[in-house]
Amino acid sequence: MTAQQTNLLPDDLEQALLVGRVWRGAPHDGPAVVAVRGGRLVDITRHAPTVSDLFERTDLLDIVRTADGEDLGSAAELAQAALQGQAGAGGIRLLAPCDLQAIKAAGVTFAVSLLERVIEEQAKGDPARADALRGQLQETIGTDLSELEPGGEAAMRLKADLSARGLWSQYMEVGIGPDAEVFTKSQPMSSVGHGDAVGLHPLSNWNNPEPEIVLAVNSRAETVGATLGNDVNLRDIEGRSALLLGKAKDNNASCSIGPFIRLFDGNYTIDTVRECEVRMLIEGVDDGFELAGASFMREISRDPLDLVEQTCARHHQYPDGFMLFLGTMFSPIKDRDAKGGGFTHHEGDLVSISTPSIGTLVNSVSRSDTIAPWTFGVRALYNNLAQRGLLANAGGR
Repeated sequence: MTAQQTNLLPDDLEQALLVGRVWRGAPHDGPAVVAVRGGRLVDITRHAPTVSDLFERTDLLDIVRTADGEDLGSAAELAQAALQGQAGAGGIRLLAPCDLQAIKAAGVTFAVSLLERVIEEQAKGDPARADALRGQLQETIGTDLSELEPGGEAAMRLKADLSARGLWSQYMEVGIGPDAEVFTKSQPMSSVGHGDAVGLHPLSNWNNPEPEIVLAVNSRAETVGATLGNDVNLRDIEGRSALLLGKAKDNNASCSIGPFIRLFDGNYTIDTVRECEVRMLIEGVDDGFELAGASFMREISRDPLDLVEQTCARHHQYPDGFMLFLGTMFSPIKDRDAKGGGFTHHEGDLVSISTPSIGTLVNSVSRSDTIAPWTFGVRALYNNLAQRGLLANAGGR
């Protein structure tokens, strides 16, 4: 299966309530909020100038289902054109489906990824040491971490045992301890969308994609929908020190979200998310390398809504809402360039992340210093909306 053969939109498209963003050419020359109806894109920006505003509305589902707006063409054709680096009719191109929301991410939420984070830490960012360390750690720990309830009695006993043997890790702390790791992945407006290139820091020589479900949450901590994301990961940089997390995670085009956000309704719920399978395919353009894998959300160690609560409650508010990456169990270890060297990206790799209820997010891989700089931020957005006379409906209701 290649990116060209995947379903870019949900399998049950006719039932799905999808929201996204597109860039419109002249005379608009700016972003538009769109709903997908019958496979067609409908511009609903005059009802909510930003996706953040839309998610604040108490009539959210009705607006997405029925609000009047201009037909911008076929969603499937636009998603397919994005794979070729092309815009649709009228210069329309897909953007990440969020705007003002903070971009947050939960780390170490699956047992497999927990072990890989510990390996990165022990290897000090050296991929050549990873294979031997993997076997040693699995033999030493000697338990199925996926069966442990974070913060539970069994987890705390394991923590005490590992600490006594000098084997405790900060990644173990957030993996099986009571408090989740939630960090800021990227800045609002900085995420790239379907068809765009994702960026690797030029100093990184050990890195990988991280396919994840991303929840859309409004300012009232209500989870309104879900989409797909690539939490691009630099294993060598974070492995040198967890204090380099910002350098490892937040770079130009290091975060991809899309293609659309599917809203929760009677057909699609948080329980769908809890049971979904997220698949990924990496295709090497220069060497023919292929690697496929999957994350099964039923194996997550913390419930998605618990992660939302740990992110946003009385201790911390998000007045513009937030997007929350839920973590991944997919840590690619298949050798690519050398025996025992594991996986790392090559420039030009094609990464496809999919689940039937949402569709497929596809991105090529480049370097963060060669991708076009990010310049259209919050000030630019509001200047653009003001010039187009679209701010009257900002703020939601």
